Amino acid sequence: MRDVLSRMRRANRPPFHTLTPAKAKAAYEAGAGVLEIPKPVLTRVEDLHIPARDGHGLLARLYAPSTDRLPVLLYFHGGGFNIGSVATHDVLCRQLSRLSGCAVISVDYRLAPEHQFPVAAHDAWDALQWLAVWSASLDLDETRVAVGGDSAGGTLAAMCAILARDAGLPLALQLLFYPGCAARQETPSHRLFSSGFVLEEADITWFFNHYVRSPADREDWRFAPLNAPDVDGVAPAWMGLAECDPLVDEGVMYADKLRAAGVAVDLEIYRGVTHEFIKMGRIIPEARQAHADAARALRQAFNLNPDCEP
Repeated sequence: MRDVLSRMRRANRPPFHTLTPAKAKAAYEAGAGVLEIPKPVLTRVEDLHIPARDGHGLLARLYAPSTDRLPVLLYFHGGGFNIGSVATHDVLCRQLSRLSGCAVISVDYRLAPEHQFPVAAHDAWDALQWLAVWSASLDLDETRVAVGGDSAGGTLAAMCAILARDAGLPLALQLLFYPGCAARQETPSHRLFSSGFVLEEADITWFFNHYVRSPADREDWRFAPLNAPDVDGVAPAWMGLAECDPLVDEGVMYADKLRAAGVAVDLEIYRGVTHEFIKMGRIIPEARQAHADAARALRQAFNLNPDCEP
């Protein structure tokens, strides 16, 4: 991990917070696959369009290791609600599908600053409701559905788990890689890892200033799941956090909130790694371990031979 950070410093790429939103998006797209594992080949890869409530068509991509009728994970990519796409998380979603044996649908929800809060939240929930209705027509098992995501996508997945509970929509699992959970960056880990650990505090502030319309949006539980009035009865959670990450404390706090409400939580903290490490599997063994752990959680939740490694 130190070597990765050293390489990043030597590359001298401008931080996201110094770029225009368009240039930040392009920079992330260009570099997203540099440290990824080789792209897994799957039997089924299909592009889809999911209608949002305002008629906009959300691009999505379906991954499956076979043509069987499989359970499905609805996945939301990270990127601070400003950057990232189905393309930047293509390898990760392929790997989760390959290792778990389930289908994965990755969603291109709309991004800031063109689309501010709560558009991404609406898009995510609209996608889950659509999947609940149309999964059978895609030859997927509508009785076995999970939500997941990393970073901002983890925020959206956690939010969807709460909304699904309220709507009586059963979920098998919420799969959360280092989710954003708090209204403000006030925990000790935000101070300790504020600079030099991939996700910098200046970048977080830049992302959120583009995403929220006013300070009041930060207090909305759809932005900060820790502010949810209650999380009783939400889906069981698997959480994978990075030790050297500004978001690690709030991730632990959200795990504690879920456990206090009686929700089953499997929490893994991967030592010595930073935010974004799950996309560094080419050289970070903990990334490959996190892929395997998340896939195992999916197999167990979906009852897909949980003791058998692929």
